[in-house]
Amino acid sequence: MSTTYAITADDAAWAPKVNPWVIGIVVSLAAFMEVLDSSIANVALPHIAGSLGTSNDDSTWVLTSYLVANAIVLPISGFMVGVFGRKRFFMTCIAFFTVSSFLCGVAPSLGLLLLFRIFQGAFGGGLQPMAQAILADTFPPEKRGLAFALYGVAAVCGPVLGPTLGGWITDNYSWRWIFYINVPVGMLTLLLVQLLVEDPPYLKSLKRRFAGFDYIGFSLLAIGVGALQVMLDKGQEDDWFGSHFILTLAVIAATGLIALVIWEWRHKNPIVDVHLFSNFNFATTSTMFLIFGATLFSSTVLTPQLLQTLMGYTAEEAGMVLSAGAITVLLFLPLVGQLTTRVQARHLIAFGWIVLAAGMYISALHTDLLMSFGDASWLRLLQSVPIPFLFVPLTLAGYVGLSSEKTNSAAGMMNFMRNIGQSVGTSALTTVLARRDQYHQCVLAPYTSSLRFRAAAQGLAQQLSHAGLSMQLAQHQAIDRLYRMVQAQAGALSYVDAYWMLAVSAGVMFLASFLLEPNDLGKAGNVTMH
Repeated sequence: MSTTYAITADDAAWAPKVNPWVIGIVVSLAAFMEVLDSSIANVALPHIAGSLGTSNDDSTWVLTSYLVANAIVLPISGFMVGVFGRKRFFMTCIAFFTVSSFLCGVAPSLGLLLLFRIFQGAFGGGLQPMAQAILADTFPPEKRGLAFALYGVAAVCGPVLGPTLGGWITDNYSWRWIFYINVPVGMLTLLLVQLLVEDPPYLKSLKRRFAGFDYIGFSLLAIGVGALQVMLDKGQEDDWFGSHFILTLAVIAATGLIALVIWEWRHKNPIVDVHLFSNFNFATTSTMFLIFGATLFSSTVLTPQLLQTLMGYTAEEAGMVLSAGAITVLLFLPLVGQLTTRVQARHLIAFGWIVLAAGMYISALHTDLLMSFGDASWLRLLQSVPIPFLFVPLTLAGYVGLSSEKTNSAAGMMNFMRNIGQSVGTSALTTVLARRDQYHQCVLAPYTSSLRFRAAAQGLAQQLSHAGLSMQLAQHQAIDRLYRMVQAQAGALSYVDAYWMLAVSAGVMFLASFLLEPNDLGKAGNVTMH
């Protein structure tokens, strides 16, 4: 892809005919629909397995198939814009995502459901980056922070609301309705995009710079990213590199991605613009998006899993705890959008990372099996406060020094890095919890032979005996209950370790924030035009 494009005076003065905020709401709605769908099916997997007559393990491919297809399309969305035009590509993605959602709802078998989920993930992959790129072109640089705050509502709150909404729909209606709800929203969004959104002039000239499809680059991307996504999703389940399947996937992923970078770097018309990473700000913010995605998604998984598996919360009650964080994000996003016009993005990013590190540190100190619903909600609130201070400024800083025709490719890569971060974070979290749980059980096990433990078991056995159980059965139940308590304590300690890991990761990113180049506040110089 050529990196030069002559910007005329008319092009530079271009502005959409419709109010930018109306366009922002419409394209953010499309992005929200896709982000929500990436997590809404999580809690419905047991219902899907039972309804379609398959195992719980096989039903997890409903998530994996979507994530693989989505991850492959994200980095090539910039290329697809050059081939089809951004508005046409965006509308095509909305239309086929909507149709695929309906087909997922009516799927009579797991095989067909997986096929339709692949289509849904592939066409959904173009929605987030296109919404972000449209906002970047629709709003002048000095107002992009506010625009990205609007987009942040979709990108950040979707994964939080997805499991809660999916659980409610599944419990009260049917798992098929988690897909049907996309149909009216998709049809409305498609109509509004057709009426309101238009391509800026530079995209019309950019289209002529694409000549042919990079089949080798696309093949390497599909092989590398597909193998990586499946490896991350199935790694802990198959004992990571103890499995020949996972080891093979790791080799394929590494070979495919390395070959992809080498091929695309030398290709005149690459399907993935790896030259973006020669821009220091973009490379740094992309790395931070990777860590941000891992931390955000990990903490979103940590809280409900802790509450449901160790403290007996229902899915709805755990969702209420998460809602405290979602409300906090919604309240702070407009504030951060305003701050981006007055404070350099790198300073807001540094503030976000240090607050996130502090939130995870406090969570590590106060997480135990005796915390109340209010305590859990406050901890989730502390974890959520820094999210707007990271998402909006990171998006803004990623465009510093990039030319206009790079907007679409940059948006695709940023979303790709965040989504891969979510997969990496989930896999790392699952592994840490499993390994540290085993470690803490080994540490706590010797205490079960102590005199105090035996005395506690004997006292509990006597209470159960007085309640009507035989002494032999009472002794067995007493030991069983105390051992389950030890297991619960080991599990709680593993969550504490996970919070420590996230706190350290955020602290490292805080230091890296000061390496970012400053952006010129309130000036169009934030984006370089050649």
